[in-house]
Amino acid sequence: MISLDQWAQIRFLRGQGLSIRKIAEEVGCAKKTVERALASESPPEYSPRPARPTSFDAYEPAVRALLAESPRLNAKVIAQRVGWEGSESWFRKNVAKIRPEYLPPDPVDTLDHLPGHEIQCDLTFAPGGLPDDTGAFRKLPVLVMVAAHSRFAGARILPSRTTDDLLAGMWDLLEHTFTGVPTRLVWDRESGIGRARLCEPVIAFAGALGCKIVQTPPRDPESKGVVERTNGYMKTSFFPARRFTSPKDVQAQLDDWFTTVANVRTHAVLKTSPAEAFATDRAGMRPLPPYTPTFGTRPAVRLPRNYYVTVDTNHYSVDPAYVDRLVTVHTTLHQVILTGPGGETIASHQTIWAQSRTITDPAHQAAAKAMRQQRATTPAPKPSFDIAAADLTVYDRITSSPAKRTTA
Repeated sequence: MISLDQWAQIRFLRGQGLSIRKIAEEVGCAKKTVERALASESPPEYSPRPARPTSFDAYEPAVRALLAESPRLNAKVIAQRVGWEGSESWFRKNVAKIRPEYLPPDPVDTLDHLPGHEIQCDLTFAPGGLPDDTGAFRKLPVLVMVAAHSRFAGARILPSRTTDDLLAGMWDLLEHTFTGVPTRLVWDRESGIGRARLCEPVIAFAGALGCKIVQTPPRDPESKGVVERTNGYMKTSFFPARRFTSPKDVQAQLDDWFTTVANVRTHAVLKTSPAEAFATDRAGMRPLPPYTPTFGTRPAVRLPRNYYVTVDTNHYSVDPAYVDRLVTVHTTLHQVILTGPGGETIASHQTIWAQSRTITDPAHQAAAKAMRQQRATTPAPKPSFDIAAADLTVYDRITSSPAKRTTA
């Protein structure tokens, strides 16, 4: 029996005018074999070999019984239940072969993404982490957003995955990368966006943009497949073999990579580059709102005696003149701004991406020192009213009463 490759080679050589003897010498087979191959107009067919018995056969009925009851039961657990003592990898391979027979079908629809309709959002993390302000590598999130129709994408490194930072990152990308607002922004069940329902700041952000923020249902990766594929592309083509020194350096390299590589390559599905296709996508989006949406503003807090407020484990100083008064914290990706009761700015700091740091403005420290010195040298104020002296003769009258003398 000749192989499929030999059959194709024999027919090719015959088409080149070679004799049967020459073909047999070239292919390395008998002339009779060459004659049979030339006489056959269809490729050779092979009947499958009968399966040989294996060590798994004795356990298969018990495995099938467990899969019929729990189709997604872990293979290691199944091995323990049926008493398997052989190779774990061999057992997993055999379980994987028969498991699909017990899983319900899970068909998916082919999604058609209209221009300007959808931008998909997700967080990805670099293997080994990314550097913070101090150069220490941490698990800093990278927000990735992709226009579903054109596959045009951008990314922002974030100091945390809190709601404030997620909203700030989305606005930054919408304003500077996409320059427009789609009909909807699609997220998974990210805690900073919402679990059972969207967080209130997220709802307010969507209202300010005039779009919907939609969360995909559990176990439905296809609904966010465009951004998931971009995440995978970043992990194989961007993060490997790169060196980063700071969050600013990470962002600069991200911007350069998307501009020169990711958005200008010819996309396998689109047959054009995302940058070229984005013109149609952008035309379907609405313009940005005329004002910056409100996000990163926290409820007012009373400034304690140590004149610091805490933001993401870091402590930022405030003018000590506002101790015991209500102050409001406003955060962005780059600044922490504090305002007083009248809305006046009373402190401004650069956002620190490290953790558990104390950031002190020298002016605030000097003001606190001056206030302490003034308090130490200023005499205590005298009361503005007279204090009546106690009449002590009442005790003499009590001790000299007739009842007391009789008892004595």
